[in-house]
Amino acid sequence: MSEGLVKKVTVIGAGFVGSTTAYTLMISGLVSELVLIDINRDKAEGEVMDLNHGMQFVRPVRVQHGDYSDCAGSDIIIISAGANQKPGETRVDLVHKNTAIFKTIISEIKKYNNDCILLVVTNPVDILTYVTWKLSGFPAGKVIGSGTVLDTARFRFLLGQHAGIDPRNVHAYIIGEHGDTEVAAWSLTNIAGMSMEEYCNSCNQCDGQLSKYKIYDEVRNAAYEIIERKGATYYAVALAVKRIVEAIVRDENSILTVSSLMENKHGVSDVCLSIPTVVNKNGVSRVLDLPLDEQEIILFRKSAESIRNIINDLDI
Repeated sequence: MSEGLVKKVTVIGAGFVGSTTAYTLMISGLVSELVLIDINRDKAEGEVMDLNHGMQFVRPVRVQHGDYSDCAGSDIIIISAGANQKPGETRVDLVHKNTAIFKTIISEIKKYNNDCILLVVTNPVDILTYVTWKLSGFPAGKVIGSGTVLDTARFRFLLGQHAGIDPRNVHAYIIGEHGDTEVAAWSLTNIAGMSMEEYCNSCNQCDGQLSKYKIYDEVRNAAYEIIERKGATYYAVALAVKRIVEAIVRDENSILTVSSLMENKHGVSDVCLSIPTVVNKNGVSRVLDLPLDEQEIILFRKSAESIRNIINDLDI
């Protein structure tokens, strides 16, 4: 990370997620320089023109479109390029198409920048975070996936709705894969130190009983439901990416469920998954050891196994 206030971020991919991420970063005041790169140069140029026309309403930031050479000097490179997830298509269905795309992207990045944090957003994000780590040769802590940061936010939102509590005061995590095998860490879920069951038993504010399966199912299927209705998800994920960038730029040591390389976490190694992780200016500072219950550990290992089986079929 460069010294002082100057922070340069490059976003590769000017689709829904990439352009919305660029917008959230522009209005955040976190960065002083923002580069948008896309294979469709006209699309990137149009997005930058649109962003620049609102420049007088935000803190000073230089926004430009460019080529891979313009990623030189970037503190963080966000990769959101790739094929879109279509209705009825799982994140894993995208893996071979996007792995091929990433081979080109990572090769181009390495020509101009070998000293940055790579933040992967493209799905399937856990697999592509692993692919990025392998192809880049970067230290594992410098390669981060957006992981289950958004899933965790969805989980907290739904729990907050049920309990009538600001979701920022709900402590809960979705771990494992960002996808169908993700795991709700119910054993760690609490409000003010009380488990959800304890809180609901003492609350008496609603007639509805907490349905763990219903809430988990809504979290796991949220992207599918949104894609069916509007074709893509991008607002919330862009905000999740902004939050990760914020933790890095401000050297916060914040705990986020980003995806990173597992090294003997609950018996899982050599695969990228999400688990509460300390994030600072160096990227991944520390992956936490969670006191999960036995069933959650089993599910976490199954999530890792499903990802590992797919990785084994990739040519990387």
